[in-house]
Amino acid sequence: MLTEEEANALISFDQAHIWHPYSSTPAPMDPRLIDRAAGAYIITHCGTPLIDAMSSWWAVAHGHNHPKLVAAAHEQISKMSHVMFGGLTHQPAVQLARVLLDLVPAHFSKVFFVDSGSVAVEVAMKMALQYQRGIGHGERCRFVTWRGGYHGDTLAPMSVCDPDGGMHSLWAGILPQHSFAPIPPPRGVDQSVIQRYLSEFEALIDPSHAAVIIEPIVQGAGGMRFHDLELLHSIRAICDRHGLLLIVDEIATGFGRTGKLFASEDISADIMCVGKALTGGFMSLAATLTTETVAQAIQKPTGGGALMHGPTFMANPLGCAVASAALEIVRQGEWRQQVAMIEQLLVQGLQPLQDHIGVRDVRVLGAIGVVEMEHPVDMSAATAAAIAEGVWLRPFGRLIYCMPPFICTPDEIARICRGVIAAVKAALA
Repeated sequence: MLTEEEANALISFDQAHIWHPYSSTPAPMDPRLIDRAAGAYIITHCGTPLIDAMSSWWAVAHGHNHPKLVAAAHEQISKMSHVMFGGLTHQPAVQLARVLLDLVPAHFSKVFFVDSGSVAVEVAMKMALQYQRGIGHGERCRFVTWRGGYHGDTLAPMSVCDPDGGMHSLWAGILPQHSFAPIPPPRGVDQSVIQRYLSEFEALIDPSHAAVIIEPIVQGAGGMRFHDLELLHSIRAICDRHGLLLIVDEIATGFGRTGKLFASEDISADIMCVGKALTGGFMSLAATLTTETVAQAIQKPTGGGALMHGPTFMANPLGCAVASAALEIVRQGEWRQQVAMIEQLLVQGLQPLQDHIGVRDVRVLGAIGVVEMEHPVDMSAATAAAIAEGVWLRPFGRLIYCMPPFICTPDEIARICRGVIAAVKAALA
């Protein structure tokens, strides 16, 4: 264990030299120094355990240092940690593709492995553009989406994130200009509201559009909003009427987070992006999946003849081996009962906040609990209050939310709820 002097020296160096996500340097508040992690917990340098109620940004679905993932990593690293994927292949990539295609909806048949979720979206957008060229519609070069979305921080994904209310408004006038419908109506609204929204959405589409890209059921970092499955079915029909592809970004929602294996599993999307929990949060790996129809159009001379992307660490053997082990855990299916239990307990634990002064809304879906405040949250005060309850949260904007690891016990979910309540009270102090 580090001495306090050693820990302070590390934090001081970090603040002097290292950027953290969406932050200045030095950051407005010192980062907490984590020494190790196990199960649902991250442990600070001084030995304090904190429930990782964020699943480390929604990725560590099965807990930290899961023994099956650790064993898979040890076995693979003793053979080969990496080899280029250009002109070569290896068993971990083939095995992962087999397992992944067995889990996703049956119409998907092609897998493109990438390093991160944002790059998976980059590839999805390239697929859509090359597909449209392949079928003779090179004029279709723009995308349709809705406001409130978030798809990553590289250039193309930024262009389909919320252009005004999101994290990327700084790049207005630089990013390509796409078409944005309003934020989708919330889950449970009247049928008349949904129909008006769909009419407005469809009215945006013109001959310049190649595809629709959305986060199904849950908008993540753009606002943690939930919408009805009916919207997805209707948007699928809109795409069909206009010759557009439908891209679903399942990076946050895939592999059980919403209570379904995939939030979009019932709508036959043309392209799907997965990441985060693909490796159980063990390491960075993502994938973009598509259909034989899309692949064949891309491989026409007019479509480019090949998919024009190739990351250096594409299909990294170590990542693929761990991902196969993580997906085997998913395939065993225990997450279904785990997520149902978490949803029930989050509803019980957080719903009393619904009538709290300063709280705009409380919503729960699967292993996702969200408290939306009336005003922006004091992150420092809210975080400190949650830590005092033994819980790690990372609020943003007006949101105090949690996405617990599926392995959490009822007592741990109850503690997470106490942490959220403490953070809400601190935000209002």
